[in-house]
Amino acid sequence: MSSNTILKVENIGKQYRLGLVGTGTISHDLNRFWNRIRGKEDPYLKVGDSNNRSEKGKSEYVWALKDVSFKVNKGEVLGIIGKNGAGKSTLLKILSRVTSPTTGLIKTKGRIASLLEVGTGFHPEMTGRENIYLNGAILGMSKSEINKKIDEIIDFSGCLKYIDTPVKRYSSGMRVRLAFAVAAFLEPDILVVDEVLAVGDAEFQKKAIGKMQDISNSDGRTVLFVSHNMAAVKNLCTRGIVLESGKSIFDGRSEDAVKYYLNRQNSLNVLNLLERKDRKGTGEIMFSKVEMLNSEDNSVIELISGEYAKFRLHFIFNKKVNHNDLVFGVVIYDHSENKIADFYSDEMGIKFSNIGYYVDLEIPELMLRGGSYYVSIAVQTNIRVVQQLDVMHRVFNFKIFPGDYWKAGKINRATNVALLNGKFKNEYS
Repeated sequence: MSSNTILKVENIGKQYRLGLVGTGTISHDLNRFWNRIRGKEDPYLKVGDSNNRSEKGKSEYVWALKDVSFKVNKGEVLGIIGKNGAGKSTLLKILSRVTSPTTGLIKTKGRIASLLEVGTGFHPEMTGRENIYLNGAILGMSKSEINKKIDEIIDFSGCLKYIDTPVKRYSSGMRVRLAFAVAAFLEPDILVVDEVLAVGDAEFQKKAIGKMQDISNSDGRTVLFVSHNMAAVKNLCTRGIVLESGKSIFDGRSEDAVKYYLNRQNSLNVLNLLERKDRKGTGEIMFSKVEMLNSEDNSVIELISGEYAKFRLHFIFNKKVNHNDLVFGVVIYDHSENKIADFYSDEMGIKFSNIGYYVDLEIPELMLRGGSYYVSIAVQTNIRVVQQLDVMHRVFNFKIFPGDYWKAGKINRATNVALLNGKFKNEYS
């Protein structure tokens, strides 16, 4: 490894056996042993399905990770993103030496501290204070070194009242607070953090992300961060890796990695709306599909709060109609069926002189907080008496990730409501 490289991963793979038997049978073990003493490759490394949970496998073995390689430099913050089951946690467990790889090699310099699950490494019968010393000893620190940091750890965790109480009586959030404080303040060379921070409240998540930034910027230490919060990955990480079905499919700047990942989650649920029977209207025009496009005109189902969005409404004509009389509408609801926003072409002063087979609703900044939403659509005529041509409810589902909409260095709250482009002022500003 070069002098600046602190972690090197070469062709890492992790294979598991499906079914009730966790590892292998006696016959498989004997077969492996016989091949090993003859200097031949493990025969079961040549088989195994990719880690795609939605497909029925053809083999009794599966590769949770396959041929993953990358380098991490000192002081770098690496974000690892991907769908559930992509192999992110498996990779972190291998890097943290919780489990060993089936194939490949890992080279590291310095101590690794891991926060993979709630209360990782804590003994439930020991108090919070005792667990701080236990974790410090595991990291190779002396008692005097831990003594210098213990007040900062307790203060950061916010668990002062319960610090001499057994950890088994802590809530999951308290355990995460203490575990993160221990991992961050005992000065590991590499800090590995899984999605476990999502258990903490908004205040703690902000503190934890700020601490990770301090660790990398001020102390020059390395952070590996797994999260489904795309805004946190963009703001915190300098580089990103995208995993899919156990393989690394992208490695680059964190902003590019997030964009690549969101583009990959393209509209898998773009349905043929012509097959839907739950529609109202005369049917002179019928919607065929709806999709959401990002600023690069890629079809997506996930965006970050405040980003550009375009809803494209595809339709067919079953009868000749006067385009000037058409009014298109898009209504956005949250997951509880509360109306969040609606858009109608006539209110915007738009007249359609001649249209093809789709219309676009452009939203320069989709000012929604983080959450799940869906779209309903309508087209009608607007001459004297309104006549509905096609009305459909819940035609497209999408997700918004919280983001730093006001560029204030703070991720907005996820409360499933719209953001208005306003600004607070006091009487002296």
